[in-house]
Amino acid sequence: MVRRGVVAPPRRPEGIRWLRSDGTPNFSDRVHKHPGDAKIIARRPVYTTTKTATILMAAEEMTRRGVRALPVVVPNSEKLEGMLTTMDLVNYLGGGELYNIVKNRHGGNIYSALLKEHVESIMNPNPVYVTIYDKLPKILETMVLRNVGVIPVVMDDGSIWGIITEHDLVRELVEKKVGVKVAEVMTKEVITIGSSSSIKEAAERMVKYGIRRLPVVEDDGSIWGIVTAKDIVRFFGSHDVFRYIEGASMEEALRAPVKLVAAPGYYTISPEADVGDAATLMAEKGTSSLLVVEDGQLRGIITERDVLFAVAASREKH
Repeated sequence: MVRRGVVAPPRRPEGIRWLRSDGTPNFSDRVHKHPGDAKIIARRPVYTTTKTATILMAAEEMTRRGVRALPVVVPNSEKLEGMLTTMDLVNYLGGGELYNIVKNRHGGNIYSALLKEHVESIMNPNPVYVTIYDKLPKILETMVLRNVGVIPVVMDDGSIWGIITEHDLVRELVEKKVGVKVAEVMTKEVITIGSSSSIKEAAERMVKYGIRRLPVVEDDGSIWGIVTAKDIVRFFGSHDVFRYIEGASMEEALRAPVKLVAAPGYYTISPEADVGDAATLMAEKGTSSLLVVEDGQLRGIITERDVLFAVAASREKH
């Protein structure tokens, strides 16, 4: 089902569907039997920022590295003291309450807002993390209960060792066949954005519903492509925004059409397909989501997080 505009309720944390009645995650044996700990699973090197970095510097780093989160560390010690995500930046760049900083402190001036405001103003100062000793069940439980898709791994002294993403865990756990259909784990109410909408409208919708991606829909209902939080951050981090605007107004930048930053085209999968097939297709196409289509109609969307929780909760067949 496609929900256009602001008619769908905010999405609940996706991991909740895999919780037992007592609130603890219901993971399968394949999770508990996994031999790796966070030190082994974590990806390195870790791309970081500092709380004194400017907003533009952080957007540039995310764009350059192609990541959606930057641990905030103490210079020279690499001790973790915060977390900055693409959604924090989208919130600041017109999507939510953080945009009030742009309006009130910088008078809506884009150059001041990007070059004079620092990461400390919008980062999460109490980041969720795991230690190098934590095993896969603990890592997954932390992601599920805290509703995060990227988690730093720290050493005994609090310095950062690596980072773990949903993508990393899908790669660790997924098999060719999981025994769970896409239809069982997909999100059925797909929140979209009209193709004539602005970047600001897309940012506002992402923040309102707590989602990082929106299918872009034409007036006739056909899907043109997908816009993500990373696309919006890239508009600023690549400096494309400065080639678009004529003055110094952030509002002028945010009036840019969403098609300017969104990616045309998209990948689809059948609701009857196995979740393992979805994971394989995501890996092959370098995407973190697939639109679920049946008989030419959009039925839902499946993301790496959906795949991860499906694999983590599904029972191994003997």
